[in-house]
Amino acid sequence: MNRKKPIVKIFFFLLTCIFILSACSHASPSDSETKAPVKEENKYEKLAKEKNEELELEPIELTSYSEEIGATLKKPVHKKFAVNGKVIVEGEIEKHSQLKSDFAWIKVHSDEEGPAGNKHEYYTPIKDGKFKQDIHFFNGEGEYQITVQLPSTDRENYYYDTAKFEVYNVNPEIKRDITFTPSGQDVELALKLDSSYVEEDGIFQLKGEAGKLTDEDTIMLRLDKDSETWKHIISIKNGKFGYDIPLFYGEGVHKLEVLVPDEERENYYQMATTILIDNKSNRMMKPIEYSNTYIERGVTLEYPLFGGEESDGTFRVKGSIDPKAEFAPETTHIYITSKKGDDEALDVIPVKDFKFDDSFYLRFGPGTYEVTVSVPEIKEENSDYFRYFGFAQFEVDSNAPEDKRDLLPSRGVQSDAPQIHKLAEELTSGKSNDREKAKAIYEYVARNVSYDVGKFKNDEFEWDDSALKTLELKTGVCQDYAYLALALLRASEIEARLVEGMARSGFWPGKHAWVEANIDGSWLTMDPTWGAGYVKDDQFVPNFNETYFDPNKEEFEKTHTRTGVSY
Repeated sequence: MNRKKPIVKIFFFLLTCIFILSACSHASPSDSETKAPVKEENKYEKLAKEKNEELELEPIELTSYSEEIGATLKKPVHKKFAVNGKVIVEGEIEKHSQLKSDFAWIKVHSDEEGPAGNKHEYYTPIKDGKFKQDIHFFNGEGEYQITVQLPSTDRENYYYDTAKFEVYNVNPEIKRDITFTPSGQDVELALKLDSSYVEEDGIFQLKGEAGKLTDEDTIMLRLDKDSETWKHIISIKNGKFGYDIPLFYGEGVHKLEVLVPDEERENYYQMATTILIDNKSNRMMKPIEYSNTYIERGVTLEYPLFGGEESDGTFRVKGSIDPKAEFAPETTHIYITSKKGDDEALDVIPVKDFKFDDSFYLRFGPGTYEVTVSVPEIKEENSDYFRYFGFAQFEVDSNAPEDKRDLLPSRGVQSDAPQIHKLAEELTSGKSNDREKAKAIYEYVARNVSYDVGKFKNDEFEWDDSALKTLELKTGVCQDYAYLALALLRASEIEARLVEGMARSGFWPGKHAWVEANIDGSWLTMDPTWGAGYVKDDQFVPNFNETYFDPNKEEFEKTHTRTGVSY
């Protein structure tokens, strides 16, 4: 008896039927229109018949294992024959209750390698001892060897040869049937495809259902081409799933494996089905790197789908948060870190109704940026710092003509807001040069914003602290003074940057922030916080002074230590 030990990963076939409804017309089609498809069908039927007349149609022979389990084949009846695009394998097993599996394993091998490879497999359900499988031909016209294997009666995941036959397909149509493993069948997996071999141009749209999976489950995608591999996890919603898959590796066939959760092992997946995608685009794309946080926090990144895209200086990020995920209601914003060389900027994008869709500046001019998208740490206690966890990382190529890092709006600095522009125009009206404009802005901020002692002492910092918020509340701490001054300066077309450092005396020793403005090619220092007044007995005392507008460098450095610039 010819027995084979198979691989553990197994496949099962689910035939999907597509019903096309067409509207009726009162006009009768011509005879040629109605007869053309029939003539074409008759052509290949005739070819198959002629081929069979040339062959010696000998009866199919079953192996000795068929006698052990009482297996018989109703179809096919010959061991070598010709067909028109399809063959049916149908059989019955008398001792089916003794089998260690509920599937027949059918292997199809083509004599020649084609676009869809040279082999395909089916796992066909055995129900009440009977099995039946329609098989189409993934390479179109040509010779195929088909092996039917039935499960062992004493060992799990073992299958033994039961029958072998050869088929010559006369029809040139290529159709690679969609087949599913037992794992795929267990979760009632179904795909919205007519064939598991498709041609696409850069992006493949995967859509399907998994009736037995819940919103708590996920599906793994694995894309391979040559030695390259990409993996990604997608979520299930109401039993459905979908994802636009970039065909990263250029022209040629990409193999997509869809894997479903392993019932016995947590965080493991089992093969469910395989799709071959012949990409006609020669574009090479860079995969996005995802971390575990992506799944843990229920994120779906809808755009971008791949890295290496080109930008004119701004870049869009779009996605959503699963409302059922941990900390989903508290995730009110995401962070965007864009890094070019040694330069790094941090932007914030709001999340509304569990969705985010906004753009940020690639502010350091032309070149390649490494972008990291993060969710915030959800904390119960106040603090003067924010932690965040990256869930996706990718590259963006900016072709912006110049570096505008100190003029563009930035996190907390809404220099493009209408109310900021209006105020900046009022403050700088009639001023003859940038120094006078900068001094007017310094004076306005120092005179009109009070120092918030409680915010500083209680660490009441918020992710949306900003120039607009400071303008509305007219109170804040050093960063808020700096945000407003920066926004007004940039709105006045004056380059300005936020300086981070330490202050050793004054309000409170510790971290501090102030402003530098580019006036006629030189960077001028201003600290509107210290120009506003002082704190006594935990109360802010307004006491405007000009000491900290363009202060003496040596005197300033006695109290201020510059550590860097923040973007």
